[in-house]
Amino acid sequence: MKLYSDIPSRRTRQIVGDVSLIVWVILWIWIAMKLHDLVMNLATPGQAISDGASDLADNISSAGQAVAGIPLVGDQLASPFTGMANAAQALADAGAAEADAVSKLAIFLSVSMAFMAIALFAIIWIPRRVGFIRQATAARELTRYNDDLELFALRALSRQPLTALLKIDPDPATAWRSGDMRVTRALAELELRSEGLRLPDTKAIEA
Repeated sequence: MKLYSDIPSRRTRQIVGDVSLIVWVILWIWIAMKLHDLVMNLATPGQAISDGASDLADNISSAGQAVAGIPLVGDQLASPFTGMANAAQALADAGAAEADAVSKLAIFLSVSMAFMAIALFAIIWIPRRVGFIRQATAARELTRYNDDLELFALRALSRQPLTALLKIDPDPATAWRSGDMRVTRALAELELRSEGLRLPDTKAIEA
C-alpha cells in the first residue's frame, strides 16, 4: 500500500494534513470534555435539591413512624408526616429529573459539537487521502513491469497539458507510436508525477 507521495513537497503536505487531522480530533475531544463539565455544573442545584429533599423525606418519614407508635392517636398524628414526606420525595424526584436532563443535554451538546467539527475536517481530507492511496497503490503495482510504461504514456498523451507534452518531444504521439522508449519513459514519468509518484530506477521484468 502506497500511503505517501514520492514527491517531497506533496508528501510533506500529506503528512502535515494527517497530523493536523489527528491534532484536530484530539483538540475537539478535549473541547467536548470541557463543555460537558461546564454544562454539568448546571446540574449541581438540581442534584443538591434532590439529595436534600430525599434526606428530608427520610427524616420526616422516620418521625412519622415514631409518632405512629403512640397509642390511640398515633395514626392521626402520623398522617401529616406522611403527606410532608411524600411532598419532599416529590421535590427530590423533580431535582433528580432536572439533573438527569442536564446530564443528557451535556452529553448531546459535547458529542454533537465534537462530531460536527471532526466530520467537517474528515469529509474534506479523508476522501482525498483514500483516493490518493488507491490510485498510487494501483499505479505503483503497474509500474513493476516495463510493458506498463505504455499505459502511463498513453494516459499522459490524453490527460497532460500540451505544453508539458511538447517539452518532451515536438511530436510525442508519433514518437510513442514508433516505440521510442525515451519518449515513452518521459511520458510515463510525467503521468506518474501527477499521481504523486516517481518511476522506479530499476524495474522488474515479468517472468
